[in-house]
Amino acid sequence: MDSSRADKHYTSQYLAILLIAAALLGLLLLAPMDAAGQLVTSTVVLVIISLCSREATHTQRYQSLFKTFALVLGVALTFRYLLWRGIYTLTATDFLSLVAVWLLFAAEIYAGITSVLGCIVNAFPLTRPPLLLSEMEVDRVPTVDVMIPSYNESQDILEITIRAAKLLDYPKDKVSIHLLDDGGTDQKINQADKAGAARAIARRESLQRLCQRLGATYHTREKNLNAKAGNVNSAIENTHGELIVILDADHVPTSDFLARTVPWMIKRKKVFLVQTPHFMANPDPVERNYFSAFTRMPSENDMFYGTIQKGLDYWSSSFFCGSAALMRREHLALVGGISGESITEDAETALDLHKMGYESVYVDRPMVSGLAPETFDAFIQQRMRWAQGMTQILLLKKPYKAEGLKWYQRVGYMSSIMFWLFPFARIVFLLMPLAYLVFGLQVYHASLLEILAFTLPHVIATYMLSTMLFGRTRWPLVSELYEILQCAFTLNALIKVFLKPRAPSFVVTPKGESLDKAFVSPLSKVFYWLIAVLTFATLAGVYKYINQPLTRELTIVVMLWNTFNLLLLLSVMGVLLERKQLRNQSRLPATDNVVIETKEGHAWVGQLIDLSVGGARLRLKGDGIEIPSNVVLTSWCEAIKSTVNLNVQILNFDTESKELRVKFTPVTEQEHADVVAYSLCDSRRWQSFQRRRTRPISYWYGVKHVLKVGIKPTFIHLSVSLQHGFQKLKTYWQVAKEK
Repeated sequence: MDSSRADKHYTSQYLAILLIAAALLGLLLLAPMDAAGQLVTSTVVLVIISLCSREATHTQRYQSLFKTFALVLGVALTFRYLLWRGIYTLTATDFLSLVAVWLLFAAEIYAGITSVLGCIVNAFPLTRPPLLLSEMEVDRVPTVDVMIPSYNESQDILEITIRAAKLLDYPKDKVSIHLLDDGGTDQKINQADKAGAARAIARRESLQRLCQRLGATYHTREKNLNAKAGNVNSAIENTHGELIVILDADHVPTSDFLARTVPWMIKRKKVFLVQTPHFMANPDPVERNYFSAFTRMPSENDMFYGTIQKGLDYWSSSFFCGSAALMRREHLALVGGISGESITEDAETALDLHKMGYESVYVDRPMVSGLAPETFDAFIQQRMRWAQGMTQILLLKKPYKAEGLKWYQRVGYMSSIMFWLFPFARIVFLLMPLAYLVFGLQVYHASLLEILAFTLPHVIATYMLSTMLFGRTRWPLVSELYEILQCAFTLNALIKVFLKPRAPSFVVTPKGESLDKAFVSPLSKVFYWLIAVLTFATLAGVYKYINQPLTRELTIVVMLWNTFNLLLLLSVMGVLLERKQLRNQSRLPATDNVVIETKEGHAWVGQLIDLSVGGARLRLKGDGIEIPSNVVLTSWCEAIKSTVNLNVQILNFDTESKELRVKFTPVTEQEHADVVAYSLCDSRRWQSFQRRRTRPISYWYGVKHVLKVGIKPTFIHLSVSLQHGFQKLKTYWQVAKEK
């Protein structure tokens, strides 16, 4: 097909879909119809959404138009469903049933609002063209202060971050590195607890020596006021760089971080923030304990940084995420530095500056690698802080009516904030079947045909739109699993915020924890209770089905709903089995060519398989290989544009596969720096890794995968629980016998 014919083909295709979509949109929003008519119309709309989604995913021509049609029709189905629910189904014969009916409807309204906001925000994710400092004609580059706030992180973690910051590809006289130590403040040193004071003194002295050795500036302050925000603001008052980089203690920058972010500050004077992704170099508890798919499945971060932040950037609403960001000092000064009214000081600061008309930029290139929480307990602490902080912004800052924000910026902020209220709706969706199956409350007044005509199309359309928007960065059912894991704990935290908006305090997320043995998470009990309750509801549903034939249709629907919830709960059992961590640092895939050389001059060529700051695994080429215990690994290091020679100790060599495992054993300061540069400072490696795992899968493959990996852990939990029960019985029996 030639160019002109292709244009005509796509134009006619576009016009046909436009006419059909307009007609169906009018039918969905305006035309009264019974359940049968709605079923036919909804089926046609779902077919069109499917076709538009496919075109939007697989073709570039008219991609945004096809996506828009799919989103508009999907949102219309949701609106039609909620309208039907509100007009025809909110009836009850008793007060308790009425309460249950409205609770469920409120949860559905919340889900509908968040879905619509998400569709608007993520309709057109923005990918900005790369800018490089070396390609710009600049009279002078701005001075930069790199600030690394710390509270209780280990010196080993801080040393790696400082060393990487020293390797930034930027004029050395224009960059200053600052360690902001909130664990060695005067308040900590002079505390009444003698042991705590001694630890604070030792920490301050140790970190001062570290900074002196590495060429960084040590900062502390008098009191630990306003947590991280107060720590950064204290350092801002004592530094003078035009631009400020904020890096969490465990966030290691690649060498090109400034080279790719500073140009946006030079090019656009109204930009107050250049945010980049947080690339996690280790799996979170869900990825490690449950899926064991860290290198194959997109992470939770990939969805936010790979899709949502790009969507927010299109609407000029991308916000500060606490680290991996470049900020302009003069703009921060206008709002008194980092905001501290909420415990999510990052998003709050961005909101304050967006209200003043300043701009943010999101650069979608992973240039900072950090550590995800290692344990489920730490993971929950982090998510509770995020949920509480975003809710504080909702209550204290009211972004939905904030003066200075454009309407689309309000939508962007409200979309991000409303997401964190999910525990209310998720708990309702989990427990509402119980109200009908066990207590006999009328929670959903509809026939089977009406459910097929109104409810099912709404659910299917929501899934189809989600797949279209997030298919590459979120596998099916994974979001549901994350929400179920968090909802019970986060709900309690949110209630506290609504009761006392200013009460929550900043809690540092534990990082770098060592998992030297496998164990069952102490937070498992709440899930045991939920599984027991839903299992009981299933049994009650069977009894209701047998003994109440007039309501069997609705009983079947609610039992299917309850069974789905129960299967999800059983699936999350795997996350609660904390697996032993084999290495201190996770190794990520690498493909660099290397040379292994002995002191006697013998050498072998090989290729890396995986790599971390602690060591590497590689495959050698050749026959008759006999390697001594200590050799030198030589390879090209893109981060510093130089060849590095690294001393390594051989840990294991498999003569059949020719796989060699080595541990880095740096001797000199330069070699320590080279190890960090080689293993952590090349953004191309992180970019390649992300591309490798951001891939879509089918819904049924996702369901199959979730069920498959969730079966075995359930029996392990049951076995451990029985062992604990028998142990307690034995102890009780022995005590009783002695008496």
